[in-house]
This record gives sequence, C-alpha cells and structure tokens, in this order.
Amino acid sequence: MDILFLHDNFPAQFGRLGQYLNRAGWRVRFATRREGVAMDGVEVVPYKPHREVTKDIHPYAGAFEKAVLNGQAAARAALALKDKGVRPDLIVAHSGWGPGFYMKDVWPDAKLVGYYEWYYNSPGPDVAFLNDDAPGDHDRLRARSRNAPILMDLAHGDAGLCPTNWQQAQFPPLFRDKLAVHHDGVDTAYFAPKPGARLKLPNLDLSQADEIITYVARGMEPYRGFPQFMEALAHVQKMRPGAHGVIVGADRIAYGAALPEGESYKTRALETLDLDPARTHFTGLLPRDQYRAVLQASSVHIYLTVPFVLSWSMMEAMSAGCLLIASDTSPVREVVSDGKTGLLTDFFDTKALAEKIADALEAPEAYRGIRAAARQTISEHYAVTKLFPQKKAFLEAVAAGLG
Repeated sequence: MDILFLHDNFPAQFGRLGQYLNRAGWRVRFATRREGVAMDGVEVVPYKPHREVTKDIHPYAGAFEKAVLNGQAAARAALALKDKGVRPDLIVAHSGWGPGFYMKDVWPDAKLVGYYEWYYNSPGPDVAFLNDDAPGDHDRLRARSRNAPILMDLAHGDAGLCPTNWQQAQFPPLFRDKLAVHHDGVDTAYFAPKPGARLKLPNLDLSQADEIITYVARGMEPYRGFPQFMEALAHVQKMRPGAHGVIVGADRIAYGAALPEGESYKTRALETLDLDPARTHFTGLLPRDQYRAVLQASSVHIYLTVPFVLSWSMMEAMSAGCLLIASDTSPVREVVSDGKTGLLTDFFDTKALAEKIADALEAPEAYRGIRAAARQTISEHYAVTKLFPQKKAFLEAVAAGLG
C-alpha cells in the first residue's frame, strides 16, 4: 500500500502512524509546510504557499483564501511526485487548512481520507463557555464562513477520521456517518509510571521536592484554563508550604483571541497573584523525554479545558500514572470518570480546585487506585498498540472501497 499524509505541521497526528504503517510494509510519504524535518520510515515532501493572504481581504474570506493557497502549494508538490511516477492508493489530509483540496484532481483514483478536528458552530461551545454574552452578528457570520474549507473536504473526500465522539458530534448530522471515530492513540509503553521518580531537568532541579503540581499546555490561555490554574496554585502554595508548581508550555496563545500587544496571561498572573517565585517554575516547551519526566514525577496533574479539542497531554498524563484533576467539561467526561479514573472539578471554581489539590497532596496513598485506573483506561482503550491496527484496517477498507 502506498499512502500520502498531508499536514501543515509535522509529525502532528500522522507521524507515528506513518512509521507503524511503514513497518507493516507500506510506502509512506508525508507532505508538510515544516522545513528541515525528518523521520525514519517516512519520506518528507515539502510544500510552501507562494504568497500570503491578500491584504485587507474580507474577514469572512481570509481563512478560505489561506486554505486555497495552501492547497495550491500542496497540489504543486503532488504534481511533481506524479511526474516521478508516484501513485498513492490512499491520501490522508488534515482538514481546515487546505492541503487536501486538490488531491483528487491530481490523483482521481486515490482514496481521500480527511482528518477532522473541529466544526465551527455559532455560537460554538468553546466560545459560549467563556463568554456570557452571545456572539455578535459579525462573529457568528465569520465563524460560519470558517467551515468553508472543511465542507469542501467533506464534499469530495471518500471517508473521514475524527479523534473523539464529542468532536464528531460538533459536525452537522448530515456528515457524521462519514466520520469514523479513531483516537490518535497514546504510546503507553513510553508514557508509563516510574515509581519514586524525582524531577531533575537540565534547568530545574526539584529532586528534593515531595509535592509537585504539574500543568501542561501548548500555550498559556483561557481555553486551557491557565488563569484558573495559576489562581488555584497561589491558593495551594499558602496551604502547602512545600508545594511546587511546574508549568510546561510557551508564553503564547495557541487558541482563542490574542491579547493587546505586549500582554500575556503569564505576565498578568505574575503581576496580580501572590505566587511564591521560588516554588513557581515555568519550563517553556520541553523535549519529549523531559516532558515525560515531568509527568512521571508529578504529585498531581491539572488539566483544564473549555469544550474544545481534547489535548494529548491529558491522556499521556493518565498513561504515566498521574493523579489527574480535570475540568468537568464535555470532552474530558468522554475519557475520565469522576472519582474513578480522575477527579473532576468546576472549570471556574479556583478555590474548589485548590482544595482538591491540597487534599491530594495531604493523602497521596488514598488516590493510588485512581492513578492505576487512569492508566488502565488508557491502556485498554487508547493505546497505540490497539488503535494503530484498527486504523490500518480502516484505511485498508477505504482503499478497497469498503469504507
């Protein structure tokens, strides 16, 4: 089988799956905008739009033009491959940014599978969760327009993949039967518990600390509850004089509206909250092995999210045996059972979150069963050793016209 993945980022959701398929004898290519990247078993094919989006374009049309430019660049790379004799059986393309737009025009006989993360409803569950006021007319119309690239992919794709049932449910009923739910999977052998682990990173030595509260996100933003976590951390530090907070992520906004120039939620937290700087540690983004070390040394791991795309980090933390305290929101509830595989808490109630953290630090042995059950849930339902063979079978069925 010959397969081509397309995603602006790399390795994103496709890298590990590509390696698995390559080990199974497939020819694997990955087209991406990322430069200077490589992966064993995967042939990387670069593409790059020839220009930026038109200045002052209508705000409803900007996302679509960006996707068209992206799709054009990916199509040019695909045509170059076709000239070399490449004929993929399957194409798997991330939807929303346009790389799969024109693949059927390059290879009409190839089966096209879209990877669908999100559909923009109005008001969206994420936006409504953070804002009491209904979105204005402009915001609603712009949100509707953002679906144009996704709808184009749905129209001409042969099948679709969606990571969770909750994400699939955001799509119009008309399309849901086309979206098979397959999570990306967790490497449970890599993200495994390490009893007695102590945290020592190149730039942070907490090997003597007994109480480590961990938080992981790509950015520091309301979508992932960063302001609420920092407020709760300030409370916990007053209750637990030996408690350290370790925050993994970049000082940026990955999801949601940007702040005014020069402001950040990290700066706001440090300026407005009574945090102990000696016990508040920002690591920035970490290499995979150091990130795993943070999870393995965690006393309690916090994951907060609005109703939006579920983060890999929550499930990797569960796989690593963390005691998870997470927001009681829809995507979380699909995976976490309150009091059994983790503790759920109100997203906005920072005092309740602080109390749950303090209780967990006070009596860690009482939560040993929850830690074990969390790992068991991931091992049984989300491990790559189980999901990759299922995804391979799904792709084979699509290639055979049975998907």
